[in-house]
Amino acid sequence: MHNTQRRSLLKSAAALGLIGGLGASAPLFAAARIKPGANAALIVVDVQNCFVDGGTLPVKGGAEVVPLINKLAGSFENIVVTQDWHTQGHASFASAHEGKKPFDSTKLSYGTQVLWPDHCVQGTDDAALHKDLKLPTAQLIIRKGFHKDMDSYSAFEEADHKTATGLAGYLKARGVKTVFVTGLATDFCVAWTAMDARKAGFNVYVIEDATRAIDLNGSLAAAWKQMSAKGVKRIQSSDIETV
Repeated sequence: MHNTQRRSLLKSAAALGLIGGLGASAPLFAAARIKPGANAALIVVDVQNCFVDGGTLPVKGGAEVVPLINKLAGSFENIVVTQDWHTQGHASFASAHEGKKPFDSTKLSYGTQVLWPDHCVQGTDDAALHKDLKLPTAQLIIRKGFHKDMDSYSAFEEADHKTATGLAGYLKARGVKTVFVTGLATDFCVAWTAMDARKAGFNVYVIEDATRAIDLNGSLAAAWKQMSAKGVKRIQSSDIETV
């Protein structure tokens, strides 16, 4: 291509806004945005007072996901919310194990359990959904972690990887084939939800900027590696066509 032809092409592309600010290595055309249909569901994981600043187990920047999730919600016909809902003295609480402190681990009947500060106790304000979360079209709240002797990170299965919550059957009965996961925390409840959704046969996207992580001893990088290996796709909220 002659230099004059190349300059002309670049000017035309710039005029159309195709290359402005993208850098030399960027593709000429942006990928099409995803438009969720009737067979897609948004899963909003544990956006509760306990997981934001001022809560009993705060995730750094946790409240920042709220406006993003509220905006995304308008693009979905199907929305499911999850809520951590622990008993007093729950087996996942460090306070329930003599000599243990938060973020230690112990062996329980179903495997290794990270021990947490007491958090999201049933019926407390700490366990309530964040006051600014606005999801008027959400049809279902899945409460998890309410069995005293077993934790439950995933919206689909409890920590024994056997006890189902019923969410997979609910979504399949509604004709849902693809789920988009948001919420708290990326490396625990979001990741387990996403991987169990794949196990149940759904196409799965995690909307990265609509999540925040605890990142305990490299847990965030490990979670993304595990999710990727299971076919979970990592996207941003800007990849979704919002209304």
